[in-house]
Amino acid sequence: MLKKIVFMGTPFFSVPILKSLYQNGYQISVVYTQPPQKSKRGQKINKSPIQGISETLNIEYRTPSSLKNNKKEYEYLKKLDADIAIVVAYGQIIPKEFLNLPKKGFINIHASLLPKWRGAAPIQRSIMNLEKETGISFMKLEEKLDTGPICNSYKIGIAESDNTEIISEKLSLLAAEKVLDIIDSTFDGKIDFKEQEHSKATYASKIEKKEGQIKWKDSAENIIGKINGLYPYPGAFFIYKGERYRVLKAELAYGIGKIGDVIGDYLEIICGNKKSIKILEIQRQGKNPQNIGEFMLGSKLKKGSNLNNA
Repeated sequence: MLKKIVFMGTPFFSVPILKSLYQNGYQISVVYTQPPQKSKRGQKINKSPIQGISETLNIEYRTPSSLKNNKKEYEYLKKLDADIAIVVAYGQIIPKEFLNLPKKGFINIHASLLPKWRGAAPIQRSIMNLEKETGISFMKLEEKLDTGPICNSYKIGIAESDNTEIISEKLSLLAAEKVLDIIDSTFDGKIDFKEQEHSKATYASKIEKKEGQIKWKDSAENIIGKINGLYPYPGAFFIYKGERYRVLKAELAYGIGKIGDVIGDYLEIICGNKKSIKILEIQRQGKNPQNIGEFMLGSKLKKGSNLNNA
């Protein structure tokens, strides 16, 4: 008899995992995702990526604004009598009374090597922290955030040029592959959950837009980490003569000069540790992204400028 699976997720990160379950013949009884959001000007309703793929695959989905004190959804899940729930970046707190409804409970897929980087932005924080590896953890969901026991973790390396978009895709595809084994082992009774080392926990707090501002006194490595960690959103930026410039891609260099100096003809900037960064792709406020050669043709930013004197 096919097992009944509840899937809860919202962003693109969750999509390959849901597709993997569907394409490998697992019975997805229902999908939960965040409700559609209005765009800033209210002209367009944006469905979550998981709602979109659920519609494409003709899977039933539900979009409650909250599960807290939601008797209707509680009764629905209770009646469904599901075997297991898989949670991947759902974006809502799942109340305690829901956690025991599926026979095998809730398994959460988290994009870090727990107990490191619990919380909302684990991929961004690991890159901004200049770490050399990250991974995914499969854990039993508990009432507190990302504290549940872990059954498996899988590692990948982080290269110097990797940004959040690249690492998200790698981790999502890794999770899509491994989730099949985790579910099978759970139903076969061959899964072993172990408590996290809570004393080693670190927290990946939500990214604030203001964190994106580049401070040229920081080390070149930390600035590259910020650029990569905050790509594609919200982005790292600097302000020069009242205009905001988003730095999309950069690499480490070894130029000489005062902090904030623009050296060379292709926007190499001196940083705080006697190193520099070379900007490779940039986006001027209100304009499209450009590679540095295109950008410099009409730019106010020239060799000899100092970005600390903006």
